[in-house]
Amino acid sequence: MHSQLTFFCELDGPQLKKLFESRFVYDDLKTLGASIALGILDFSDERVEIVRKLNQLGIPVKAWLLLPKDEGYWFNMENHDQALQRYADFKTWTDENSLDWTGIGLDIEPDFNQMTDAYFGRLVAVKNALKRYFSKDTLKKANLAYRQLAVWIKDDGYFLEAYHFPFIVDDRKAHSTVAQRLGGLVDVPADREVLMLYSSLFQPMGNRLLWSYAEEAQAIGVGSTGGGVIMEGATVPRPLNWDEFSTDLRLAWQSGKPVYVFSLEGCVEQEFLPRLVTFDPSGEVQYPKTALLKGARKGLSGLLWLLERPFVLLAGLTGIMGAIVAIRSGKKRSKVAKNQPKRLQ
Repeated sequence: MHSQLTFFCELDGPQLKKLFESRFVYDDLKTLGASIALGILDFSDERVEIVRKLNQLGIPVKAWLLLPKDEGYWFNMENHDQALQRYADFKTWTDENSLDWTGIGLDIEPDFNQMTDAYFGRLVAVKNALKRYFSKDTLKKANLAYRQLAVWIKDDGYFLEAYHFPFIVDDRKAHSTVAQRLGGLVDVPADREVLMLYSSLFQPMGNRLLWSYAEEAQAIGVGSTGGGVIMEGATVPRPLNWDEFSTDLRLAWQSGKPVYVFSLEGCVEQEFLPRLVTFDPSGEVQYPKTALLKGARKGLSGLLWLLERPFVLLAGLTGIMGAIVAIRSGKKRSKVAKNQPKRLQ
């Protein structure tokens, strides 16, 4: 269907083995010419077995590096030391088991535990975000660490991918790091940046958000078809049905960018893989209206620009307050002068 189609797969060892019990999963992936970005949740024997099988069949596999939940799960501004160690451990494991990877993926998202705090409206989430906002040095340190990690990965001969929320594009446009600092994100240099434009996460905007960012994306992530890490007690977003998924897939494919689908396990569960084998991504699709969303994005960029330069905002507020005081003082003087008795000539 697509020469640059990749499926994310985020399962622990036993679940991963169960997913690939059916040979039809391998067959469909081969027919589609698809790659897998495999979440490295563990270094289990089951994972070694599946990667070796994929290597034998010539199905390209990328290592999507992840951390334990208590270390943040995704890579971010505050766990760069753990990220560096994770890559070192991954290399050792790879060498010991003679595994072959076509690339490395770094998933840049807020700390899993802090996202949980934010989801449930805990004040500690606001406290942590404000602390990061006023800590440019922390971001600089993280940037240096991830640049070092990128150099190591490239020196080892791997193609490097970074998976980002789309708002980082607006942050760059504003010449800002505010969105990064508030979210604990890092702008990692990579061979390819994949924007996670999942309609299921951005309702009711749906695929309007996808289409708004499509032109600026190097690669487009669509979904979710199901699966993923779960926050205990949180409401799980409804996965896309076939009609919704196929629409997003056509939009992404017709943008001419590499397409990443989250997730493989969701597609298997909903029996999407066999349908994709005969799916025509070039078929007719209704392009979403994005004028209002693009206007909102311009407003967001303006806000980020101001928050990056608080002295400009402060000067503006001071000027406004000064104008208000001057106007009020002028009105008072005018009122006093009007009420004073006129002198007799």
